[in-house]
Amino acid sequence: MIGLNELAKSIDHTLLKPDSTIQQVKIICEEAISYNFASVCILPNFLIYAKDILCGTGVQLCTVIGFPLGANITPVKLLEMDEAIENGATEVDIVVNNTFMKSGEIERYT
Repeated sequence: MIGLNELAKSIDHTLLKPDSTIQQVKIICEEAISYNFASVCILPNFLIYAKDILCGTGVQLCTVIGFPLGANITPVKLLEMDEAIENGATEVDIVVNNTFMKSGEIERYT
């Protein structure tokens, strides 16, 4: 049977609402620290702020690239990913281009 601490280390505490606030980011970071979650997943614009809160806690910092539709072209996603890592992200979730995927344009998936 899995223990609560082991279960907590598999949780990514996520806040990706377009109207998220710095106060909400602070709260989920504090909750993630308190419950020993694996990571906090937030919008890229909050990374620098959350990085300061999570520094040294063991909670990883995750963000999304091309969220929510993946409509950016690959070079834009790569630039966004590089910036996210520079701003403290230790994990990035990249959204595939939904319109290309639905159109069967497999070579344009990214």
